Amino acid sequence: MIIVKTKEEIELMRQSALVVSKTLGMLAKEVKEGVTTNHLDTIAETFIRDHGAVPGFKGLYDCPSTLLCSVNEAVVHGLPTDISLKDGDIVSIDCGALMNGFYGDHAYTFEIGNVDEDTKKLMKTTKESLYIGIDKLRIGNRVGDVGYAIQQYCESHGYGVVRELVGHGIGRKMHEDPEMPNYGRRGRGKKFIEGMVVAIEPMINMGTHKVKQLKDGWTIVTQDGKPSVHFEHDIAIVDGQPEILSTFAYVHEALGITSDEEDKFRQKALVL
Repeated sequence: MIIVKTKEEIELMRQSALVVSKTLGMLAKEVKEGVTTNHLDTIAETFIRDHGAVPGFKGLYDCPSTLLCSVNEAVVHGLPTDISLKDGDIVSIDCGALMNGFYGDHAYTFEIGNVDEDTKKLMKTTKESLYIGIDKLRIGNRVGDVGYAIQQYCESHGYGVVRELVGHGIGRKMHEDPEMPNYGRRGRGKKFIEGMVVAIEPMINMGTHKVKQLKDGWTIVTQDGKPSVHFEHDIAIVDGQPEILSTFAYVHEALGITSDEEDKFRQKALVL
């Protein structure tokens, strides 16, 4: 069952999402060669708590960490380690926060040093597919319309779209209805309704879409060992249209990136 949020609740969810956005922005300055993901996890927990929230992942489903850090062929759910990031790596950092009774949850894939051009293209396409999917989150469409749009765009570039892992509704629980696959058929699935809030999160692989889980019980990796990229936003349907609650603006500011990709999905001006 889809749990509809009031406009007041959506504003509370925006605050939760922005704590995550600010955390990712802080981490953007720290993600570099020689840094461990355990270090990133430690400073992220402190940052979230200092901003009046609690880590959304830590303790959820017995998750031991604040962040999930997936390096190179890791798709999602990578546990932080003491292994240093190295030049040419990519790392997808997924972060959650609980504030005012609501969760925020989104992710960004970062480059470390000199990343090869093929991987950069994968990152660019995956990020573009996120906004292509968000554009379909509007009254009159269904879950399958979002998944179809993401799948067609990524597969047209020769990439694998992960099937076993999907986006989700979000609210007072981290995972609510509906599931939001990154693949599907147009016109199929649950109808979008006013006040629903979801996390859309393309998980796109350089090669095969097939994945496997490591022995740690958490980390999901590509079966062929090729890189995978993950981007995620929290989005509400407000006045029939998609309204992004999270933002990559803090990451972009830290990295010196100029972007207007979120502008069409934001009814209220974002004040950094």
